[in-house]
Amino acid sequence: MKPLQGVLPVFQTPFHDDESIDFATLEREFEWLFENGADGVVMAMASETLRLSGEERRQLAEAACSLARGRGVVVISVGAEASVLAEGYARHAESCGADAVMAIPPVSVALGEDEIRRYYERIVRAVKIPLVVQDASGYVGRPMSIELQASLLREFGPERVQFKPEAVPIGPRLTALHEATGGKARVFEGSGGGALVESFRRGIAGTMPGADLIDAIVALWRALESGDEERIYRISFPLSSLLSLLHGLDGYLVVEKYLLNKRGIFRNTLVRGPVGFHMDEQTRQEIDRRFALLAEAVKA
Repeated sequence: MKPLQGVLPVFQTPFHDDESIDFATLEREFEWLFENGADGVVMAMASETLRLSGEERRQLAEAACSLARGRGVVVISVGAEASVLAEGYARHAESCGADAVMAIPPVSVALGEDEIRRYYERIVRAVKIPLVVQDASGYVGRPMSIELQASLLREFGPERVQFKPEAVPIGPRLTALHEATGGKARVFEGSGGGALVESFRRGIAGTMPGADLIDAIVALWRALESGDEERIYRISFPLSSLLSLLHGLDGYLVVEKYLLNKRGIFRNTLVRGPVGFHMDEQTRQEIDRRFALLAEAVKA
C-alpha cells in the first residue's frame, strides 16, 4: 500500500462549453501537476464532485486512477448523502486502483454523532484502502468533534483512518486531534495552503491544495522540509495574501479555474452553476497582481 504523504493537489474538473467533462484537458492538467512535483492527486470538493452525476463521478475516478498510475497516489472522494451510495463509490474507487478514499459527512441533514460514526464505519468496512475523514465545515456542514474523529482511529487504526480537518481554528484543532490520538493521527492540511506553515509545524503528513498553485505549494513544502525559514515566509506571505481573496468553495473554484486558464492548462473557466461567487474586474486585477508577486517569490 502506497503511503499518503507530501503534496497531493485536488484537481479541478475541466468542462467543454456544453458542460460535459473535458478529459483531454484533464490529461493535460495531470501532466502539468506531476511535472511540477505533485506526489499524487485528489478528487474532492474542488473537483466539483457534488455537481457531478453518479456516472460522471465514476468516470472521473476511473480517469484519475488511469492518468496517475505509476506517477503518484490517487485519493477519490466518495462522500454522499446516503451511506449505501458512499459505500458504492468507495468500492468502485478501490476497484479502479485508488490508493485511498476520502469522505465528507452528508450535508443535507443535521446528524448526531452516532449516525456520522456509523456512516464512516460503513465506508471503512467496505474497502481495504485507507479512508480520509474530511471535516469540510469550512465550506459545508458542521464541524465534527475531535472525540468522534479520535474514536474512529481507535477503532480502525492510523493506517486505515486518516484526516483532513478544515474546521476553524485549524491549528488548535489539529493539535487537539493529535493529543486525542496520542500523536497517531495522520493529518492533511486542507486550506489551499493558507494554513500550511502553521499546520506543518504542528505535524502533518501532507497537504491537499488546489491545482492552480502547485509550483508554489511544492516549493513551500520543500522549504518547510528543509527548514529554510527565509524561503518559507518569502513564499507563504504572498500565497496567503492571494488566498485571502477567495471566499467559500465557489470562490476557490472560480479563481482556481481562472488561474489554470491564465497559465494555459485549461481551455476555459467554466464552473457548473449555479455559482455563488462571481469575479468582478477589480478582483481579477488584484488576483493578477498578487499572483505575480507569488510567482516572483517562487523563482527567487
